[in-house]
Amino acid sequence: MNRQSGRGRAVNAAVCAVAAWGALAALPGQAWAAADPSGYVFAPDAVTVTGEEANADAAFLTADKVYRSSIGPGQKLYYRVTLDAGSDAYVSAVAVPRDPAGKVAYGDGITVSIRDDNDVRCGSESANFGAGEFARPITAYGFRENDPDGSSCQRAGTYDVLVERDSKETSSQEIWDLELRHAVEPALKSPGSMPTGAPEDFPSESPAPLPTSAPRGERAGGSGYFDATGLETGEWKDSVAPGRTRFFRVPVDWGQQLWATAEISNDNSSDAYVGSALVLSADNPALGHVDSAALSYSGRPATAALSPLPPVDHANRNSSATRVSAMRYAGWYYLSVGLSPAVAEAYGDDPIRITLKVRVENAAEESPYQGGAGIFGVDDDDREMARNGQSAADAGRDGTLMIVGVAGIGVGTVLVLGLGAWTLLARRAAGAVAVPDRGRTEPRLSEPYGGRPPGR
Repeated sequence: MNRQSGRGRAVNAAVCAVAAWGALAALPGQAWAAADPSGYVFAPDAVTVTGEEANADAAFLTADKVYRSSIGPGQKLYYRVTLDAGSDAYVSAVAVPRDPAGKVAYGDGITVSIRDDNDVRCGSESANFGAGEFARPITAYGFRENDPDGSSCQRAGTYDVLVERDSKETSSQEIWDLELRHAVEPALKSPGSMPTGAPEDFPSESPAPLPTSAPRGERAGGSGYFDATGLETGEWKDSVAPGRTRFFRVPVDWGQQLWATAEISNDNSSDAYVGSALVLSADNPALGHVDSAALSYSGRPATAALSPLPPVDHANRNSSATRVSAMRYAGWYYLSVGLSPAVAEAYGDDPIRITLKVRVENAAEESPYQGGAGIFGVDDDDREMARNGQSAADAGRDGTLMIVGVAGIGVGTVLVLGLGAWTLLARRAAGAVAVPDRGRTEPRLSEPYGGRPPGR
C-alpha cells in the first residue's frame, strides 16, 4: 500500500508539472490580441462596458484600466468616474470605425467631456477626420483640472463622462468601436508655486538635419496604442497599406521638445492625384490629441510635418492652443501614420514605403510630481524600450515569458524528481523479489502498479 501511495504521489507530481507547463506555455499565445477587422489592435485586457443615454444608468470607469465600448451616429453616451478633490483627471476615447473604407466627412468625429452633477462642463476635447476625410482611429479626452479659485468641478465625488459622435447623413452610418481609458495625474510637489500662465514663446524653427550618427533602420509600426512601436531620435522606415494606420511611440521627458515628419516614397505605377492621402498625428500620454498634418500624393515623394510643438511643461495647460496645452506632461507620445483607402484605386493595395524622422531635443528636467509618475513620466526603462523598438505589448510579453521560464525551471525540476522517484520505486520492487520473504504468506508484487517504467 505504501508503495502505491509513493508512486501515486510521484506520478501526480509529474502530471501536475506537465499540466502546469502546458498552461504556462499557452499564455503568450493567448495574452496578445489580434487585429480587429478594422485593422486596429485593442488592448487585450479591455473590459467591455455599455454607454448609456441616461447618465443615472452609466457604468463606472476605474483609473488605470482600459474599457471597450461602441457608439452609433449621433449618439450621446454617458459613463461615470469617481474623482477626489485635488487631482487632474482624464478620460480618453479612441474612436475606431469598423470599416476602413467607410465614408466620413471633414467634421465627423467625437467630443469627450467630463461634467459635474449640474452638467457643468469641466473640460473637453474634440477630434475629427479633418482634411483627410478617410476613416481611421482618432482620439480625444475630457478632463477635470484642479483650480483652487474655481467654483465648479472641484469637489470630490461622481462625475459624468459624455462621449458624443457627430456624423453627417451622407457619411457611413456604421457603429464605431470605442477604447476608453481613465487616468489621474500625480500630485505636485509645490502646487502653489506653479505658473498660472502659458509660456509665451518657444523654439519654433525646424531643427537641423539628423546627424549621420543618428540611428536609422526598419521599425514596423503597431496597429493600435497598445502595441505602438517604440522610437528614439532617428530615421525609421516602415510600410503602410491603403486604409491602414501604423502606430509608434516616443518617450518625451520634462523640458524636451518633439519634432516629427512622415515621408511617403514614390510609386511609379501611376501619377494620379490623391488629396490628403496620408495623415501624421501626434497624441499625448493620456491619449489627448496634440496635432496632425496631411499630405497629398501623386506618385512622387512627399512629406508631412507636425507644427512646432513646445517643450513639455506643466504650464502649457494654461494655453488656449490645443497643440500647446496637450504638451502638459512627460511620458510616451504617440505618432500614427494613416494612408487613405483612396490610394488603392490608383496605386493598388500593396503597402507603400514610409520614413518617419523623429527628433527629441533638450536635456530632461526634474519632474514636478511628489512621487511616482506612472504614465506621466519617463524613466531609463522607457528609454531602453525606445532604443530597442519595443511596445507596451512587448514589455508585457517579456515579463510573461520570464515567468514561464522560471516556472519551466520549476516544472523541469518536478519532472526530474518525479521520474527519479518512479525509478527508485521500481528498483525497490525488483529488489523485493530477490530477497526471500520469511514469515509472509500473501503473494508479493514483483513490479510497481502499472508495470515497469519504460526502458527497464
